Amino acid sequence: MFRLRAHAKKPITITTTTTTSSTASDFLYWSPESSPTALSSPRDMDPTIWSNLPNHLLDHILSFLPFKTLISLRSISRHLRSLILSPTFLSDHSSFSLPSFLLLCHPQSFNSFPLFNPNLISWCTLPLPRSLSVTCASSLLSSSHGLLCFSRSISSVSSLSIFNPLTRSSRSIKFPSYSFPFELLSLVTSPDGYKIFTLCPSSSAASSRSVCLYDSGDRTWRKFGGVDQVLPRGFNQDGVFYNGSLYFARSEPFLIVSVDLNDGKWTTTATGHGVFPAEDHITFARLVSDPEKKILYMVGGIGSNGICRSIKIWEFKDETESWIETETLPDIVCRKFTSVCYHNYEHVYCLWHKEMICVCCYNWPEILFFHVGRRTWHWVPKCPSLPEKWSCGFRWFSFVPSLSASV
Repeated sequence: MFRLRAHAKKPITITTTTTTSSTASDFLYWSPESSPTALSSPRDMDPTIWSNLPNHLLDHILSFLPFKTLISLRSISRHLRSLILSPTFLSDHSSFSLPSFLLLCHPQSFNSFPLFNPNLISWCTLPLPRSLSVTCASSLLSSSHGLLCFSRSISSVSSLSIFNPLTRSSRSIKFPSYSFPFELLSLVTSPDGYKIFTLCPSSSAASSRSVCLYDSGDRTWRKFGGVDQVLPRGFNQDGVFYNGSLYFARSEPFLIVSVDLNDGKWTTTATGHGVFPAEDHITFARLVSDPEKKILYMVGGIGSNGICRSIKIWEFKDETESWIETETLPDIVCRKFTSVCYHNYEHVYCLWHKEMICVCCYNWPEILFFHVGRRTWHWVPKCPSLPEKWSCGFRWFSFVPSLSASV
């Protein structure tokens, strides 16, 4: 463990103790007291000498430390923080094993979020800094690769805030020209930065809507048209990023459309090929994608007269442009889920999280998920610290902490 003790008059020395562990953090610590086992005398370890240690040597020392210790060291000095968060250090030491979480947001959240670790089957809490807690905790809009996107409103001026909880860094993003009630906002990250997709209304209700696309590379907004031809007004299912585009599954008529995040062009994806049910048997359809293996999935309810009788999962095959059925939800689990959403399938949404397809409902605090690799279904239990009065408005996000995700 690294320990730093502020001392006004005594110089800092480095001491070591004998141990059988090979991890540097188990035996390396900072102490102002003299010790028989000190590497050198206090005079030789003058603070001015230690502070001038070359970056490549300090980088080598830091490389022996576990990730948790590195996070604690960020607050010691600006120099250490800039070194740990530098692109060179992050690329050379990118093998840190970080846990991933399912993050729960609710309209009554104000200063923290419950986090569920599927691997440890345990809960913890993600606190927010004061600058974000009161105004933003209840307005989390999107999450991607360790970044969270919030809606902010200060002095009647609305903006977006991008926040990395791991590095505690944030950026405020103003809207193109005026504040507007955005729709279907999605944050999409890449190795080069991130993009923000949203729909913005026109000045009059009769006019068509536009796609507003923000690029963190040049920090500019662009606008594209063609929205009203493919997405009806009132459509409320977020897009799913796949192969450079955002995909949406719409109903009445059932159709899958996508928009290219480079040129704003809308296209229609084939849905009639492969083992796929008739349109009048689809009660709802939601899309999810595996960003690592680049696979697009669809979760759909099958039934009649608007009542879901079964839930299936399909996988999209690019080479044949067809949907192949891969899984059916067990009947007993399906009956529980449909009773949870009261057959109001507008409340159903899905997300991808580390080999899991999560099926959620806005008015239920639990998650039903399918582990793709193991082909098993499970329930994420209700958070034990969740107040009983929270009865609706539950919103889940995949949160994978990242040091390299820059705001």
